[in-house]
Amino acid sequence: MSLAIPTYTATMRCEIATDPHAIPRLVQTVADCGAMVYGIDVVKSDDDKILVDITMNCTDYEHAIEIREAFEDIDDVTVHGIHDVTIQAHLGGKVEVTLKRPLKTRQDLSRIYTPGVARVCELIAEDKSEARRLTIKRNTVAVISDGTAVLGLGDIGPEAAMPVMEGKAALFKNFANVDAWPICLDTKDSEEIITIVKAIAPGFGGINLEDISAPRCFEIERRLRQELDIPVFHDDQHGTAAVTLAALINALKVVHKKIEDVRIVVSGVGAAGNAIIRLLLREGAKDVIGCGRAGSLGRFREEADPDRQWLAQNTNPRNVDGSLKEVLKGADVFIGVSSGNILDGSDIATMADDAIVFAMANPTPEVDPIAAGEHAKIVATGRSDFPNQINNVLVFPGLFRGLLDIRAHEITDEMLSVTARALADVVEPKELNSSFIIPGVFHPDIAKRVANAIREEFEKNLKRTRIKNRERSRKKRSESCVAGDIWLYKAKYRLCDQRHRPLN
Repeated sequence: MSLAIPTYTATMRCEIATDPHAIPRLVQTVADCGAMVYGIDVVKSDDDKILVDITMNCTDYEHAIEIREAFEDIDDVTVHGIHDVTIQAHLGGKVEVTLKRPLKTRQDLSRIYTPGVARVCELIAEDKSEARRLTIKRNTVAVISDGTAVLGLGDIGPEAAMPVMEGKAALFKNFANVDAWPICLDTKDSEEIITIVKAIAPGFGGINLEDISAPRCFEIERRLRQELDIPVFHDDQHGTAAVTLAALINALKVVHKKIEDVRIVVSGVGAAGNAIIRLLLREGAKDVIGCGRAGSLGRFREEADPDRQWLAQNTNPRNVDGSLKEVLKGADVFIGVSSGNILDGSDIATMADDAIVFAMANPTPEVDPIAAGEHAKIVATGRSDFPNQINNVLVFPGLFRGLLDIRAHEITDEMLSVTARALADVVEPKELNSSFIIPGVFHPDIAKRVANAIREEFEKNLKRTRIKNRERSRKKRSESCVAGDIWLYKAKYRLCDQRHRPLN
């Protein structure tokens, strides 16, 4: 068996005979099963037996079970259990509430709670915008899901979605010091979700929608954007689109092509694919084809879903009708946000020279990255065990950091564009190559750079608005002066007319 990719860590507690060859036998067994030993810790030892914890990297839980069975086939070895390190990391949840101010004395209590808090309540009652300054609304985001489209698991329900939403909240805090809270709703009714989110919105400075199935997610996000005065962000749409654009900006630099000149094929026209295509068109892409299960979208076929119909009417300028494999021929860029293993290396070979492949389906990409790399100039995935990981965590912490700092009321398309450009710029020109088009998730400057870009865009818009207001005021004053002169002229004319009118 070949050596496993170390993506799953487990610890097995084994009782073995006190024998100098016992532990080496266990290590060899792990290697024979295609896994790697990460650490060995002796828990207890006596004259006859040793209790030892063996931590190993394997592919998945089934692989760990295979190793356990191999251990149990060895004489004098008893396996007491498998401790899943990932499960242990989730015990009791991953986020908690902590205090920002000391609460040690009676004076602290009177300031933080009654009677001092009443004065703060009165200030907010007089001006609701003060909540952004004087409450957790200033730095808090709600991560909201109904559990209908979780990772690659699908509709698993709100309880099972909680670990993902908790993880999202942890990423917000770790990368951008944004306080986020996971909220999973036990309803799939779009109107009910909209009503609930609107009802809890006063306590948050932003809403992050997560893992809500398409096409419902479009209407929910659209309505909440219209009806709330805080930013509403659907990460599956906007986060994926922004990070994809950032990667493509740098990939095109490497292959010396321009976005307006390349042919782009996008596999998957759900939430992510729809948002990616719209953002690419906004950035100047001319020839984009979206592909669903039935093949390419275009004006030759009516789509029942309004968002897919928009794509059909506004993409595919050459009106190419065919399967994904057929429309991929001659394309410069492939972007996959669909299903694993739907293409092979021979399909990538039909693309244009210096092809760019973003196979982002997780955990299994649309095409094997190694096979794709034999024909494409640049290959990126959503996985951490291949170069060029396209990961939404590069976007949403810094984006919300900036939005909260400027007390934004909405997220605009231009904000997504400046986020993508700021992220692309993190990779210095001298660092840019086929294996490094997007920074790693632990790069220390990403959230700062993205947040700064949002703040700078806000300042530019503010300046433009002030200039427009000044011009509008100047125009109104000018029009007012002209109107005044006309009125004065008419008044003088009437007076003169009265003075020279003959008496009856």
